[in-house]
Amino acid sequence: MSTAGRTRRARWFTTAGADPHADHQVFLFPHAGGTAPAYQAWAATLPSTMDVRTLQLPGRQERSDEEPFTDVEPLLDALLEVFEAELDGRPYLLFGHSFGALLAYRLSVAAAWNGLPAPALLGVSAWAPALEPAAELARVATMSDDELLDRVGQLGLMPEGATLDPATLASIMPALRADFLAAGSLREDGEPAPCPVAAYCGTTDPIVAPGDMAAWADHCTDFLGATQFPGGHFYLFEHTAALQHSLDRRLRRLSARI
Repeated sequence: MSTAGRTRRARWFTTAGADPHADHQVFLFPHAGGTAPAYQAWAATLPSTMDVRTLQLPGRQERSDEEPFTDVEPLLDALLEVFEAELDGRPYLLFGHSFGALLAYRLSVAAAWNGLPAPALLGVSAWAPALEPAAELARVATMSDDELLDRVGQLGLMPEGATLDPATLASIMPALRADFLAAGSLREDGEPAPCPVAAYCGTTDPIVAPGDMAAWADHCTDFLGATQFPGGHFYLFEHTAALQHSLDRRLRRLSARI
């Protein structure tokens, strides 16, 4: 199926009910292999001033009949098209976790290149530019199912020793592998995000050291610093309220500058 056909066919951003009176639009970008429902509870507790939309990529759940993207450039081209249609003139926030942070960052850059309004704020979690070599990401994508599940388990997404039935494995593995390949296909160009950036991470993340997030200072026009929370790669599900409060507080401060 062509990129254009995929773009017209499916809903890329899901919402529990858009609020046209909210102050900001908020776009959430899940982790590699992640789905929109995984972040619905997280989105439901954001302040009422935020109109939340969560990304649902091809190759998962109701989009399982669509091929997932394995190259980040075509993915961003398709994503930019649908993203532009979502914008309605209100200031907006992009927040991405892990692979989602990569997508949110590159989408902000693509938006600027194409003359769209820049985000009021880019929130990036558990990912920084040049964090993992492309060769390592490609190697992860070609692991056996057991090896890949072990890798995911090390990041804390699944309980240690958990097993999945064959049907579940068959439903999640293609998207998970594709996301790792897409992440590895990114060609770093040092392009700064065209907006303020707030970075977040867990203190015991096995792949992202707290100091790694300082790299954002060289990849944006206004770095607001890095905030650490106790926990590993998926710390954000344990510290939802504090993270959301931080994002809301930063948005309010940025709005006061205007």
